[in-house]
Amino acid sequence: MSKSVDIKVPDIGDFSEVEVIEILLNPGDQVNQEDPIITLESDKASMEIPSPVTGVLQKISVSVGDKVSEGAIIAVVESTNESTVVERDSLNSGEQSEGDGEADARALPDNPPQSSPDFIAATMSDADIYAEVVVLGSGPGGYTAAFRAADLGLDTLMIERYPTLGGVCLNVGCIPSKALLHAAKILDESREFAEHGIQFSAPKIDLDKLRGWKDSVVSKLTGGLTVLADKRKVKVIHAAAKFVDSKHIQVTAQDGTRQIVGFEKCIIAAGSEPLKLPFISPELYQDSRVIDSTGALDLTDIPQSLLVIGGGIIGLEMATVYHALGSEITVVEMLPGLMAGADKDIVRPFHNRVKKRYEGILLETRVTAVEAFEAGVKVTFDGKNAPAKPSVKTLNQPVYFDRILVAVGRVPNGKLLDADKAGVRVDDAGFIAVDNQQKTNVAHIFALGDIVGQPMLAHKAVHEGKVAAEVCAGMKSFFDARVIPSVAYTDPEVAWVGVTETEAKSQGINYAKGSFPWAANGRSLSLGRDEGLTKLLFDAETNKVIGGGIVGPNAGDLIAEVALAIETHCDAADIALTIHPHPTLAETVAMAAEVFEGTITDLYLPRKNK
Repeated sequence: MSKSVDIKVPDIGDFSEVEVIEILLNPGDQVNQEDPIITLESDKASMEIPSPVTGVLQKISVSVGDKVSEGAIIAVVESTNESTVVERDSLNSGEQSEGDGEADARALPDNPPQSSPDFIAATMSDADIYAEVVVLGSGPGGYTAAFRAADLGLDTLMIERYPTLGGVCLNVGCIPSKALLHAAKILDESREFAEHGIQFSAPKIDLDKLRGWKDSVVSKLTGGLTVLADKRKVKVIHAAAKFVDSKHIQVTAQDGTRQIVGFEKCIIAAGSEPLKLPFISPELYQDSRVIDSTGALDLTDIPQSLLVIGGGIIGLEMATVYHALGSEITVVEMLPGLMAGADKDIVRPFHNRVKKRYEGILLETRVTAVEAFEAGVKVTFDGKNAPAKPSVKTLNQPVYFDRILVAVGRVPNGKLLDADKAGVRVDDAGFIAVDNQQKTNVAHIFALGDIVGQPMLAHKAVHEGKVAAEVCAGMKSFFDARVIPSVAYTDPEVAWVGVTETEAKSQGINYAKGSFPWAANGRSLSLGRDEGLTKLLFDAETNKVIGGGIVGPNAGDLIAEVALAIETHCDAADIALTIHPHPTLAETVAMAAEVFEGTITDLYLPRKNK
């Protein structure tokens, strides 16, 4: 039975009034499902609009030069495959096919063969939707896995519980925070340059515009992902997902509609969420004055006083933003130092800078109680540096703040997926163990990113995503990165990679080091920032680079050279003899190698016995 179907412009991300630049078919042409009909071009990218059905093209409704947006009719096709229309509509809207009944009540096969043709046929008949590869989550690891799988010819479906693609990183993590950190840098530099003869009037901060700019950066990237998914024919469902068994997932849309997705292979990339403190009641977490990193990025207002609970990267980055915007910052950290994992000498220049600016940095101190009052949020501290009233000796005294940012870490989402129903082992913390091919204990189910363990970093997840997709396609790929760099985009930035000096000492590694202070670097001095330091660690026997740390402006960019040096087994001479451009911050890496070798001329150091 044939049926005329209007072909409309699908969701093309953050684009409207996009120009038609090419008509690819003519009325009367035979068109297959997914054949492109027209090509659109925005100021960011070109994209082909495919037919969702098979049939005969009856009419082209647009011309070259026309401007179209989502929902505009571009063509009419006389479909010869009505079932295809139903399946695509249900995939996009979350509706079930007529007569399907309740999908979650359907009987599913028990312990079927994992990859036989008979089982695949059974899976397709028992599911509303089927894909060779299903990816749970669309963060950097998830979308990388989905796009790589599609590039390798696999029919791929990506399931994302939130309305936009990109996961935590693009929506409420790495990208929006870096946009605000850039704004903070502009504010700080405009104030600091008064010492060097250039004075600006006090900045006027329009929070609505600033927030809008931050959101526009996010929209460009998330919209770009939608275009890339469409170009690769990666199907997308926006719904929450839970495993039914080892070959089926139930998805629940926001309107409550449920469907069953069948798959041959599945990649879990479901990420993590902010850790909540047990002594802060759920009601307090609903109070806008107690926020996590997501709430901090909403930028609803600028509190006069902000307490940051947690001296790790996330908390300190947001402290950098809010201090630049005008908040009085107090940081409380239960450990003896900030940025656990980095060497003290690398963190010290950052600590020395912010302790002059913040109201307090309370190390070896913890929060024991939080209560909300009309006058503010009352916080009780306990520990070595807990605030105390001058006339009272006890350290356990309450202090009031306008807002509290809880940034004490993140927890994986492993327990939210009912992965145990698929036979996947999830530990008590919510992590899923994998091998070096990202395989879980169930051979056809993979996992990556935050959910498989530390470090919880987007750039790690991206590489894991490629490995998982390639293994799904039958390639012999492995995740074998020697090192994974860490970066705090604070001011100054702090970055480290490989073996730290603290680790080398505790593990009894025979190491040597070379450190170069940025006070002797021309580029650093010309920036008005001489507090930086570049440190390299070497194997004492082979002189090969085994680790490094950098603190200073753009340290996050500079650390990549050290990571590459470790991956490619460079020794000190390889770096020192590589001509670096002058004057740059990058040459501090070469100079640290020269310090180790004893060939440095930009410093006067005692001669080494060679």
